[in-house]
Amino acid sequence: MSLSRLLLTIALLAFLSGCQTVGGWFSRDKEDAPAELVDFTQTRSVERLWTRNTGAGMNRSRPAFRPVAFQGNLWVADHRGRIVAVDIDSGNIVRRFDTGLSLSAGPAMSPGLALVATFDGRLIALDPGDGESLWTAQLSSEVISYPVVQDGIVVVRSIDGRTYGLDANSGRRLWVHDRSVPVLTLRGNSDPLVRAGQVFIGYDDGAVAALRVSDGSLLWEQRVSEPEGRTELDRLADIDGPMAIVGSELYVATYRGRTASLALDAGRINWVTELPSASGLTVLRTQLAATDRDDAVWLLDRRDGSTLWRDDRLARRGVSRPMFIADLVVVSDSQGFLHFYEAGSGEFAARVRASRNQPVADPLVIGNEVFLLDEDGNLSAWRLSN
Repeated sequence: MSLSRLLLTIALLAFLSGCQTVGGWFSRDKEDAPAELVDFTQTRSVERLWTRNTGAGMNRSRPAFRPVAFQGNLWVADHRGRIVAVDIDSGNIVRRFDTGLSLSAGPAMSPGLALVATFDGRLIALDPGDGESLWTAQLSSEVISYPVVQDGIVVVRSIDGRTYGLDANSGRRLWVHDRSVPVLTLRGNSDPLVRAGQVFIGYDDGAVAALRVSDGSLLWEQRVSEPEGRTELDRLADIDGPMAIVGSELYVATYRGRTASLALDAGRINWVTELPSASGLTVLRTQLAATDRDDAVWLLDRRDGSTLWRDDRLARRGVSRPMFIADLVVVSDSQGFLHFYEAGSGEFAARVRASRNQPVADPLVIGNEVFLLDEDGNLSAWRLSN
């Protein structure tokens, strides 16, 4: 990282330091209080299944931790380098590893590999059975997104704009794709997204690129949002949240203000709508859900980008990326509430306070159950019923 970018990043962090963030959101002015929760008649019930403390949780470095479902367990890391596997059904801890590492992201799970990253740019592969180190790869800078494995190759991003392809058996570097990054960016990187031998990368300047997994060659690049404005802060156009693929289309949301559908084969834009988001989007069948920069929750028709409904009753509450569960949409807020919307109407169906602490990741939905991890390392499970 250049000195100028480092200084500007420090300045931005100082600017944000007194504010509330969830999933990479900017926080609000102190006078701008979170919206009061509205009363409504609950039409669905939500019951707590279990709560388990998984470790020390987060620290001031704000690593990118989230629960990851793999082979019947939820895998969670903490800032002291502890990794635990929690049984999805019972909440019991079935494995516990103490790596002693200062982790920045992970674990990302695949058969035979648990991948974790560190603040000093190392990617480490562990045996998920006993926690033993299999290999270590030194990258050029910090990793805060989750790597993916495709066709025996680990694809991982570092915050300096480089994307690496590593041999999954040895960690040997196979290729690197380098791309410049803006002077000032939000803290965050979208995860690489793989499909059929290609990996899709969302960049901090509002562009998306498709790379060939086997050799890292560039297949196409498309600008979704143009950085504009007089200052570097005005020009923020990051793609930091998850993207999604349905059929032959790639869906992307940018912080600058555009959400778009792209054709997978060539990157051409199918449609664009004005919806600014730093937390990414979620797609289910013909519906696309996102939360904008002002914490309004949106549901779009993914086929043409038209708005089905928009709700701003959770304004300034640090709302997560929406997730689909059954015929509902669920979000969390920075006070630990889970809010359930009717997907068809946008009306509230249920609400429960899952934690007294701030969540550190989007709700994880598996079937009709929701899992939420908070900043103190508490993982809770909730079941939705009629």
